Amino acid sequence: MDHQAIRAQLPSLVAGHVPRNIRSFKFRIHDDQPQTSGLGFSIDPKPFEGTVIATTAEAIVVKTGRAEFAVLDRHLVTQVPDEGIKVHVRPYARHRFDGLRADTPEERTEFTSDGMPYTVQTHVLGSAPAKLPIPQPRCPQLQELVHQMEALPAPDGFRRITHLLVDAGARDFRWVDPLDADIIRTPPAISFSVDNAKFQGRVTVLYERADDLYAVDLHRDEEIVQRVDSVFFDTLGETLERLIDDGAWRRIQVDILPGARKRARH
Repeated sequence: MDHQAIRAQLPSLVAGHVPRNIRSFKFRIHDDQPQTSGLGFSIDPKPFEGTVIATTAEAIVVKTGRAEFAVLDRHLVTQVPDEGIKVHVRPYARHRFDGLRADTPEERTEFTSDGMPYTVQTHVLGSAPAKLPIPQPRCPQLQELVHQMEALPAPDGFRRITHLLVDAGARDFRWVDPLDADIIRTPPAISFSVDNAKFQGRVTVLYERADDLYAVDLHRDEEIVQRVDSVFFDTLGETLERLIDDGAWRRIQVDILPGARKRARH
């Protein structure tokens, strides 16, 4: 979406929907570009409700408050309701493997001096971790692979590799955590299943000791259908995106609220 163009169009599009005693309005654009806070941190937008007040060839404008609006990329929404329709909008947000939003505060139990438990919630600004659902490895190479998948960016720059896996529907994780003496015979590896428009089958990321690189195998019905060798750690995200990311995560979910008129243009 052309942000400069939509900024120029918005005053005329919202003119009849801002109270006369208000001289300015606020808006937020939702497209395939990451959003940032005033402090410069990447943020995950919350779902919201509003009324569609205008549509163009590129955008849908939703009124969300007295003088607040949301602009949706028309090419990314799941449906295009008519003007006047009340909608619930869920823009993309990074998630964890347990289904919760990745910016959900982490909880831990602490104890008072007399032994009474209490819960503490922690959230680091700009942090949205998606930890792999596997136990702490003993193998240093597997530890490093886990760290890299959780910390290294996906090609879009907003997600981490683990967010990419969540969005691809990765599940049924398995791992190989060998002793150092067995690292060549049974290489450290993480595997998982995916089932989306890009690939259906099992994916294995394994460490190649001889080259100190990674390989990615795609399996279907217990057979390797594709293998990518010599994957450097800093191209692991790009490789996985090319193999298993169908891009469906970019869609903006738009639902017509109960009681609203049911007509919608697709």
